[in-house]
Amino acid sequence: MSRKTSRDEYRLSQGLIAAVYLLLLGVLTIATASAETAERSSSSKHFIEGGRTTTSAEVETIDRFAPLATEGGRQRTADAAKSNESAASQGVAAASANDFWIFDADIVLFGDDDRDGYFYGVDVLFDADTIWSSADVYGVLYLSYQGGPWNEYAVTEDFRIFGASADDEYVIVTELQSGYLTGDYDLLIELFDADTGEFLTDFGPESDSGLSILPLEDFNRDAPRFDTPVTVSRGGGGGSVGIWLLLALAFTWLRTRRSGV
Repeated sequence: MSRKTSRDEYRLSQGLIAAVYLLLLGVLTIATASAETAERSSSSKHFIEGGRTTTSAEVETIDRFAPLATEGGRQRTADAAKSNESAASQGVAAASANDFWIFDADIVLFGDDDRDGYFYGVDVLFDADTIWSSADVYGVLYLSYQGGPWNEYAVTEDFRIFGASADDEYVIVTELQSGYLTGDYDLLIELFDADTGEFLTDFGPESDSGLSILPLEDFNRDAPRFDTPVTVSRGGGGGSVGIWLLLALAFTWLRTRRSGV
């Protein structure tokens, strides 16, 4: 074998390795970008009566939302309402808001199959109260990733609260399926009038530190599977070919070339 032939084969082999590496890097980059901009999805079980003593959920829902917002201000509905009110109407709104409050909330995290300290399950119990004998309300729950904007992740059913009773707690148990990056989240509960949609009150990290710095991630990130081959799709429905198969074919071709010279 001439020195020139050996040098050419070496360059060719290095070129093939570099091409396959860049191809693999591109696939991983696209996969990561797609995961971080993916639509969010979650499933929730609603325990409308009986709190955590209830053995079966009354309602089960599946929710889908826009991709997770991670940058920008963290404005609540209460903040937006105040900024839109005139000075004269703010006193009336404040008095109305005092008619409702969330007395307490408790968070239990579950589902950490890979034991990395981040959970995909959020069990929320909260007790809403009012000065009235009863009222029909509903709650909207939000998560804030690393101090970013509030992202709605679940909505309760309409339910009735009775004065300041502790027997009307609502429990919503949610599994984050996809679209939630691994990190620390804050949680916010907002309460609305079921008949008019009017904002009533909220409860969040400023009310209870137990609703802050919750280590969460979606189910897809909890148990990564490394046994699934990475594939590259070819346009026009031409199928796919494994990256490692490309490497194997390249080195087999080089070995055959060398042995044949």
